[in-house]
Amino acid sequence: MQRLLCLLVGYSCGCLLTGELVARLRTGRSASVLGTGNPGMANLAHELGLRWGLTVLLGDVGKTALAWSLCQLLFCPGLRTAGLWAGLGAVLGHNFPIWRRFQGGKGVAVTCTALILSAPLWGTLSCLLGLAVTLFTGYLPLGAVVIPTLFLLSVPAWGTAEVFLLALLLSVLMFSRHIRGLQRMIRGEEPRKFRRNQP
Repeated sequence: MQRLLCLLVGYSCGCLLTGELVARLRTGRSASVLGTGNPGMANLAHELGLRWGLTVLLGDVGKTALAWSLCQLLFCPGLRTAGLWAGLGAVLGHNFPIWRRFQGGKGVAVTCTALILSAPLWGTLSCLLGLAVTLFTGYLPLGAVVIPTLFLLSVPAWGTAEVFLLALLLSVLMFSRHIRGLQRMIRGEEPRKFRRNQP
């Protein structure tokens, strides 16, 4: 029951799409009609500018931290994985918000926040390595899926079976949201970012 409550708290917080709020305030339109239609930092930064992209990022980090903190306060130490369950719920809410017909974001910032809060060392290392992959290759989908995968691989060294299961679910969610981008990357159709054109 505690795990379900953590999921529900996380889902409720995750459904608060900062990108949608910023898009409506700035343009009067839904984020779904801007750029790629994704209510995440990358799309909003591209369409509205870096300042508003960072605002979306802060909102996504904040709502995940709120869910994580509430569940840690309410259910820990009885449920030591309360924060990570809340993080999983926040990712589900962000990716599949019920009020938006389950059409949400891709959950990169939310996932990163949940991982860092749950295991600061391994979460931060995974996020930094994922960022490095993105900057080196220019492929956002590749860097995104690397993050939870590296975290998952680290869990046997320090975590429990339950933590491993939660990390696996977060990895599956990330892959599911980026599978099309990965397929385009394999076909050579995915645009590269952060890289200069080669002469």
